Amino acid sequence: MRNMLRYIVFICFCCFLFNGCGQNEEPLAADLTEENRKEPAEVANFNHKLDGYKPRKQKYNFYFTYKTVHPWWDAVALGIEDAAKQFEELGVTIDYEYLAPEETSAGDQVRRLLDAASRNFDVIGVDVADVGMVTPVINKLMKDGKKVMTFSSSDAGKEDGCNRIAYVGNTHNYEDGVDLTEALCKKLGYQGKVAVLVGTKGAPCHEDRALGAQDVIAKYAGMELIGKAYDEDSEQKAYEITKGFLEEYDDLAGIVCCNMSNPVGAARAVTEAGRGSGIVIVGMDHDQEALHYLREGVIYALGVQDCYSIGFDTVQVAVRIADGGLAGEAFPEKTEELTTIIYQDRAAEMLQVLYGEIE
Repeated sequence: MRNMLRYIVFICFCCFLFNGCGQNEEPLAADLTEENRKEPAEVANFNHKLDGYKPRKQKYNFYFTYKTVHPWWDAVALGIEDAAKQFEELGVTIDYEYLAPEETSAGDQVRRLLDAASRNFDVIGVDVADVGMVTPVINKLMKDGKKVMTFSSSDAGKEDGCNRIAYVGNTHNYEDGVDLTEALCKKLGYQGKVAVLVGTKGAPCHEDRALGAQDVIAKYAGMELIGKAYDEDSEQKAYEITKGFLEEYDDLAGIVCCNMSNPVGAARAVTEAGRGSGIVIVGMDHDQEALHYLREGVIYALGVQDCYSIGFDTVQVAVRIADGGLAGEAFPEKTEELTTIIYQDRAAEMLQVLYGEIE
């Protein structure tokens, strides 16, 4: 069981989003997607309750595997745990395994899926590390009669040739990349050289955000994409890649970071080079060090995903899948979760409510 203090702190963070987002954030230049136009109450409703569905069994056994051990997936785990507790209050037991490697590896994920298939799980859930490598395995498991869903940050859908049953998570990674890059371009006055740190090669969420960033940069004559690099979800590799960009380009103006780890590495390198006030950095999520850099003005904006809802809804959908429900009838084929862009003026408050830090 997760530490309840972390649970309380995370709920406080959600309350921060509810009360704060949308009041002081700088508006983006482009027309935002409907996800980012939601009212705060819609974006950050973390007072979750089960939706009234009556499970057909008294006990379920789920297997969830994700890309890598990281605080982002700890936040997802809080939602999973809370949903399981609420089912328990109804007399329904939700047993689950929630596992990942120390470093992102599609090969390791394939091994974990095959191992899970040899055991007695009602549903197997996977946050896809690489569509090309993982899709054939999902299809094999489905053909063998296993029930497989995707969840969290990365899907492999019908358009990828994947036969998974459903997906719960971020359905707008491309738009997140667009929105963050529009914010960066506006801040730069639509002039400047920009680098993109993608994350893990083949990970759909990272690739889609990078594509969104590239498409925005290509729109503006004064913007130039000088490089795109993969850091494999490693802060250290992001740091080293950014150092390389800084050494090669004295006039580097901005960096778009497509996951939770690379904003930290990029900001660290920029600060070390003494260029923290001269380069605009945008990135994803709520890493504590990234929030420090946001507060200090090194990072300009972070897109914070609704991790808790992803975890909570994953359990609800998994129960319906285990009961034989069909996508489009018993549950959506894709359950959409939201992202909220947070700017520097909210960083100190976020650090206080999420990590207990007081300036």
